[in-house]
Amino acid sequence: MIIIHGIFPIKAEAHEDALELMRQMTKASRREDGCISYEFFVGLTDPSVLLLFQEWESAEALQCHYETKHMETFLRRLPRVLDGDVATRRYEIRTPDEDDDDYDGEPPRRRRPPPREKIIH
Repeated sequence: MIIIHGIFPIKAEAHEDALELMRQMTKASRREDGCISYEFFVGLTDPSVLLLFQEWESAEALQCHYETKHMETFLRRLPRVLDGDVATRRYEIRTPDEDDDDYDGEPPRRRRPPPREKIIH
């Protein structure tokens, strides 16, 4: 599973336009194959920031999302409402049962911290 987290700073005078743009993108994206969830949120401490959380079944599904007509429209209209740069983070969630050449069936070994000197009072 792929998770994308995005932060969109929005111009105060374009707030309603931004919300409508995000609603349209959400509606279209949720219809895509491989979309698990797709949602924008208004920042609680700063309403001029919109947060995006999306989950995709695979990297391939996400790549298909990037190639859609609604993504093209979204990216064309987005600069009109932005008040700064968009920041995104991508997370990949993998389970041991997924094909992974590096997984040998053993849990990862944890490093032990170096021994510390005992202090006695």
